Order: sequence, then structure tokens, then C-alpha cells
Amino acid sequence: MSRSTADISAMKILLVRPPIMLQVARRLQPFLHLEPLSLEIVAGGIPADCPVRILDLASEKKPAQAFSRVLAEWRPEVVGFTAYSNQAAVVKKLARQAKDRLPQALVLAGGVHATIAPHDFQLPGVIDLVVRGEGGSAIRELLRRWPAEPRLPATEALLPTDSPRFAELAELPPPALPEYDEVPAPRRDLVDRSAYYCIWHGGPGERLPNLFPTTASVRTSVGCPNRCNFCVVHHLARGKYLQRNPQAVVDEIAALPENHVYFVDDEMFINPRRTGEIARLLIERGVRKHYISWARADTICRHPELFRLWKEAGLSLLYVGLESMEAENLRAYNKGIDVDVNYRAVEQLRELGIGLHAALMVNPDFSMEDFMKLRRTVSRIGPAEVSFTVFSPAPGTELWQQHRESFVCPDPHAFYDCMHTLLPTTLPLKKFYAQFALLFLLGVRENPWRRNRVKVGWRDLARFFWRGARYGRALRNIYRDYPDSASSP
Repeated sequence: MSRSTADISAMKILLVRPPIMLQVARRLQPFLHLEPLSLEIVAGGIPADCPVRILDLASEKKPAQAFSRVLAEWRPEVVGFTAYSNQAAVVKKLARQAKDRLPQALVLAGGVHATIAPHDFQLPGVIDLVVRGEGGSAIRELLRRWPAEPRLPATEALLPTDSPRFAELAELPPPALPEYDEVPAPRRDLVDRSAYYCIWHGGPGERLPNLFPTTASVRTSVGCPNRCNFCVVHHLARGKYLQRNPQAVVDEIAALPENHVYFVDDEMFINPRRTGEIARLLIERGVRKHYISWARADTICRHPELFRLWKEAGLSLLYVGLESMEAENLRAYNKGIDVDVNYRAVEQLRELGIGLHAALMVNPDFSMEDFMKLRRTVSRIGPAEVSFTVFSPAPGTELWQQHRESFVCPDPHAFYDCMHTLLPTTLPLKKFYAQFALLFLLGVRENPWRRNRVKVGWRDLARFFWRGARYGRALRNIYRDYPDSASSP
């Protein structure tokens, strides 16, 4: 990877979020479409006088044409991609397109997939550099050294694809995360903020002026100390749990123009002293917004006073990874939680008046009886938003290595969205996904705005049911994405 020295301040940098490729994920986006916060943070690590753009192809109706147009008109010197595993294939295609049009451009691949499977992006002549770990601090290091050092030495965070050390370094664990005060503040000015939203459920009898309000994303921590075996978070973070200063979090929230905030932490409330301080500061400063976050059931049960305080601060909804209400499944997932804790968390949120989004998991070996048990669970925990995923080994985990010979799809990375099964199903695949889609329909029946008679405008209501019908159809038809050998009875 070589290039002549250039003036950093005049170097144009394009950061790209790839489009969503799998149809079921595209059908889900109309309910939840959050800003590309990781790229905004990367942009925050770029010198302020350096021209930078974020191109969110997930927001484009014609992403291929939009990408081609920006390359032709803006002609960036650096093109950087982020990607989850199911976007790796399209990133390779877009990277080749960028190199064909701009051979002298430096092409980077980063994000979750680059961090856990860097070898998949080792494409010299197409991708020049694989960036692992926290992108905001990595881009600072890259621009400090390049292009003054056209041939960068390979490190665990910056891997030139033509380096003889690439294979050696790619086998190492992800780079250690920097302390949070070293992570740049996000450049939120680089995206159209009106494009990002989340469906909001409202309280009993409430009138919602907008079922899909514009929503900002905020990150207050990185990592998780727990070890659920289906999750890659602890691997990405090397077991660390990094936390932001409460005052910095509140300053960021207060400066947001949006009145709805989605916390994207893997588990925000692990440290109750810190998150309690955030809530108190929000209340003291009169920052009145609506919040959504993730929390574990055992955290909710251990700290009812914390969530009572957050209810006062504006917490509207908690996403809770219940996963299952069957003890055997919870043990298999290594959740470290029992069924009683899950049910107590559901009741506690109901008493506090905080909405519940229950995330439940379907195993590939489910029988019809197992699906019936899950239906009864949904009815019991409602009213609640309910979503379902299929248990799948995450790339980069030990579970992935254990099962890699059993995968039923030719490119398991491309199918890893927690909706497509990677493992063989006990039921025929078509029947499995017919039952999976029925769970979604039952979840709609238990939705809080429906059960609590929340008042919404007819346009939003029509929008919800139209989008819901398309999503339900996509769920039912997932089996068509597989080779015939996998979908046959």
C-alpha cells in the first residue's frame, strides 16, 4: 500500500454505511432506522479542516447509483466502509467499484466484521487496509501517520492487506478498547437527521402525535461483563466494560435537537451508580426527553429504585433480552438468569409504568410443541412489544467454530442476521418459518399501543399495518433464501 505524500487538510474522506441486503432486514427497517453512529464517531476522529462526508446507503432508494454518483462527483482520496457480517459481501463489491473508478484512493474496511473476521477482507488491490476495533481512535492514528508514511507497519488495529504479517495479526483477539475519554465525539452534522426514527408505543390512553418520531442515538458505554454464548460483544470488547462520564452523557443529550433518544449500549444499567447519576442530572437540568434502552432482567430486579428514577427522567421503553421462559433454554444460552427473574422483571416494569420490548429466541430444533409454548409465553407477558430471533452462533465466537461444519447456508456470514437459521431445523424449513411468522402476528396483537388503546393518527396506523404485513410476509418467506437442499422436508 503506497501513495505519495499529500496535504491532510485537503484530503477528501468518504465514510460509507452499506445498504441492507437481506429482504427481511429491509422490511424491518421501516420500524427502526437509527443513524450511523459508528461512522459519526469515526468522522469525529478526523481533523476538523479535513473534508469528510458520510454516505448512508441504507437510507438510499437506489444505493448503487448513489454510491457511483458520489465517487464520480466528489472523487474522495479515502473511502472507508463499516460492515456487519451480513454486509461483508456487498462491501467487497463496493470496494472493487471504488478502486476501479479511483485507483489511487485508499480503501478501508472496518466495523464488526473487520474486527472479528479480518481475513475475509484481505483483498490487496481492492481493500488496502482493514481497521479493527474502535474506529474513531484508529482513524486518528491512521491520519497521523499516513500519507507521511505511505507504507504503514501492520498493527493489531491497522492491517495493510498486502502485509506479510496480515495472517499472523488477523488471528489475534480484537485490539483493546481505548478509555472512553479517548473516543471522539460523533459528527452528527454529517447526516440528514430527519431520516432516522424508531416506532414509539406510548402509555395507556395516550395520544401519540407521531408513531415514528425522529430519534437520536446515544452511546454511554461499550462492552458487557456477561458471557451469553450467542453474543459476540464480550469478544469484541475483550471482556471490558467501558463507561462514559455522566456529565458528558447529559451534555450530549441536552444538545440534541431530537426529543426521542435510543441508547445503543449493549447493557446501559450495569453500573447503577453511574446511570443513576445520569438520570439525576437530566432531571436537575430540566432535560425532558423520551428514552429507550436495553437492560437485563436481573439488573431490573436488583435495582427497582434505579428504574423508578429513570421513569421520572423520561424512560419510556426497555428492550429486555428475556430470550426464553424455559429454564433449559436459559441454561443452554448461559444467560445466568432463571425463569422467575424474567417474570419478576416483566411485572416490575409493568408496576413502574415502563414499557417492555421482550426479545425472545427460537431454537432451530423447535418442535410444534415448542412453538406453542412460546405463543403462551407471549400471551402471558403482554402487553409488550415482542420480537423474535433465531438462535445462531455469532461470527467470532467459540460457538461459531463448534458449528461451522453444520451450517446449512453456503455463506453463513451473509445469512447472519439472527433471523435466518444457520443450523439445521427439526421442522421442515418452510414449516419452521411459517410458525416463526405466526409469532410475529401474535406479537402485534399484544403490542402496547393496541392493548392500551393508545391513540394514533390514521396515517400512522395505516403505515404500521402496511409495513407490518410486508414484514410478516418476508418472515414467512425466509426459507426461499436457502438452497433447495436446505429447504426440503
